[in-house]
Amino acid sequence: MAIRIVRLGTPRAAGEGLRIGTVRRPPRGVPKARFASDDWYDVWYPNLAPSAENVQSALAAQSDKEWAAFVRRYKAEMAAPDAAHTLDLLAALSQHANFAVGCYCENEARCHRSVLRELLASRGANIAPD
Repeated sequence: MAIRIVRLGTPRAAGEGLRIGTVRRPPRGVPKARFASDDWYDVWYPNLAPSAENVQSALAAQSDKEWAAFVRRYKAEMAAPDAAHTLDLLAALSQHANFAVGCYCENEARCHRSVLRELLASRGANIAPD
């Protein structure tokens, strides 16, 4: 059992389980009825997405210093009680079920899902290898 960290809209891995979209907005131009069948996500959970303001700073980050500032702000957002409880829940569930969390970004290294991976791992989550 494990959490898989994925790029939304990519083909699902065998046994991936439920796919959770941790994004601020649903995919543009995709009818809601096709979100799951087109491999976007089964459940939309924007609570683990960066705030709209922080998304803009991530998109604008050109340097490693600017990216690090985004990471600090996002980690602070994820330290809020509701987000922290959700991360704890997902980490615990990863011991008993297969599921995935993800975002649209092509490059995980410059995506909040890389930070989610770190935060979940620090809580003892079982994370599937890439």
